[in-house]
Parts: sequence; C-alpha cells; structure tokens
Amino acid sequence: MRPELGTIVPASQWDLVHCYFAESPMSEKPSTTLSGTVEKIIKPLSPDDPEKAQITVEGADHLYREIRIENTLTDENGDQVRLKPGAEVEVTVEAPPEATTPTTPKTGKKD
Repeated sequence: MRPELGTIVPASQWDLVHCYFAESPMSEKPSTTLSGTVEKIIKPLSPDDPEKAQITVEGADHLYREIRIENTLTDENGDQVRLKPGAEVEVTVEAPPEATTPTTPKTGKKD
C-alpha cells in the first residue's frame, strides 16, 4: 500500500518509503520535508478524544518547533498503528502550485 503524502513515516520505514518514491514521478505539488522526533505521547482527558503525539520538528523556529497530531497512522498493510516516544519521523509540508510563488534569485549585487 502506498503511503499518503503528508503522512509521518517512522525512520524504521524510511528505506521502504524511499524505494517507493524513487520509482515514482515527482509530485506536482511543491513540498519540503523536515526531520522530527516524537517527544511524548499525550493521553486524552476524555476517553472519547484521540491520543496525541507531540513532535519536535528540526529546523523550525524555536517557538513553533513542536506540533501535536492525532496518534493514529496507517501502515503498509492498511492497519492502524501508533507512534512511540523517541521515534524519528519525517514531516512533509506540501502545497498546490497556485498557493506558492517563485523565490527571488540572489543577484550577488551589493547596495
């Protein structure tokens, strides 16, 4: 089963995902991928609420480094799995082309 773009993939599965994407055409959507680490698992206050995983994203600004997501992932067999504390993950941000603008090339000129 193909992992969906934007999903968080544990480092133990990076080789499997890398092989899959190496054979696939590049996505038409601009994207960036950052490394992250699952810092902790947050139990819900109510049994009706989902468990959360807090992930520290490397390369993010200090005040915005942690994100919390529902701790439910789908493995290659379609089974639901959860992240463990300390797991190394990749966080991918993807946008449709119309939501982006080209970067300004650096000219090397000094004012």
